[in-house]
Amino acid sequence: MSWFRHLSTKFSAITTTSTHRLSLLPRFSTSTAPVRHAGLEPTQAHEKPRVVVLGSGWAGCRLMKGLDTQIYDVVCVSPRNHMVFTPLLASTCVGTLEFRTVAEPIARIQPAISREPGSYFFLANCTAIDADNHVVHCESVTEGAQAPDPWRFTISYDKLVIALGAQPTTFGIHGVYEHAIFLREVYHAQEIRRKLLLNLMMSDVPGIEEEEKQRLLHCVVVGGGPTGVEFSGELSDFIVRDVRQRYAHVKDYIHVTLIEANEILSSFDVRLRQYATNQLTKSGVRLVRGIVKDVEEKKIILNDGTEVPYGLLVWSTGVGPSAIIQSLDLPKAPGGRIGIDEWLRVPTVEDIFSIGDCSGFVESTGKTPLPALAQVRDIGFISFSYIQIHFLNSCHL
Repeated sequence: MSWFRHLSTKFSAITTTSTHRLSLLPRFSTSTAPVRHAGLEPTQAHEKPRVVVLGSGWAGCRLMKGLDTQIYDVVCVSPRNHMVFTPLLASTCVGTLEFRTVAEPIARIQPAISREPGSYFFLANCTAIDADNHVVHCESVTEGAQAPDPWRFTISYDKLVIALGAQPTTFGIHGVYEHAIFLREVYHAQEIRRKLLLNLMMSDVPGIEEEEKQRLLHCVVVGGGPTGVEFSGELSDFIVRDVRQRYAHVKDYIHVTLIEANEILSSFDVRLRQYATNQLTKSGVRLVRGIVKDVEEKKIILNDGTEVPYGLLVWSTGVGPSAIIQSLDLPKAPGGRIGIDEWLRVPTVEDIFSIGDCSGFVESTGKTPLPALAQVRDIGFISFSYIQIHFLNSCHL
């Protein structure tokens, strides 16, 4: 058994070495209490200042891509480890594009988070911000019945950039979260494709009544903004080019209805609105002007009492501030977003900036809120050059 004793000796040496290496991680605190409250300690004088970015959307990723990681450590906290190219998300619902083509890993956008010793990405949600002590409280993302309990930890920051985006608005309408599908994440597009193909298969089963077949193949889109119009167009193209060839038995039953309270693309030029209306009508999309009052499992009810049966319901009525943004004890702009000045700084607190859809100018600036579009939200990266200068003047290097 000499070989076994030799193996045991080797294993003990490896274990001792590994334990020693773990004890040499000065950036992480390890208390004797449950490790669920460990975290990143404040940076020391000889270390690079730490920039904590909350969110991995357009604004947050554009900012992280432009940061000089030779000067700063970057820590990103987000419930998803990729950025979604939302303009092409509708195309993935019908198979024009595959899902991997619209998702870019955070580690490719900013490679430092997987290479540099002081830069990290944490798959977690921000639960609170302690502005006085420069600490962010986080909770790990867990899903499924067998998932472990959430892991709670803290991150100390030198500068904090809030880029948590926004959430879909439902206007408090009953049944939206239970029965409708949004179109903001990759898993939303996957669910839409799954539901669409399942309804096509089910409608072809012998014995399905005509009324039920029409309901299964009725795709309803609520919201005539850019997302709703784009998805309706993709869906109509899918019907013309694919359904009529591959599902000939049910091709005459499937159709698309777009419901909007006012005019579609109301924030765009009148010529663009008219062009979009003509193109959608020509492709077979039915445009209905109305306000949804209630959403049930198989039908929606409009404010005039009209009942609209559906097999697939996609909800796209704009965005608003998320629950975490509303809960933060920070100055607010009109509409409930985090208030910022012309340099994207959050007034009355130090070292906190906010960019993207979660932020809006405070009234004292005299500036109007910017629309929730990537073209104007990219201003966050331009203005962040000021933050970099501010870093050099105020942070220890």
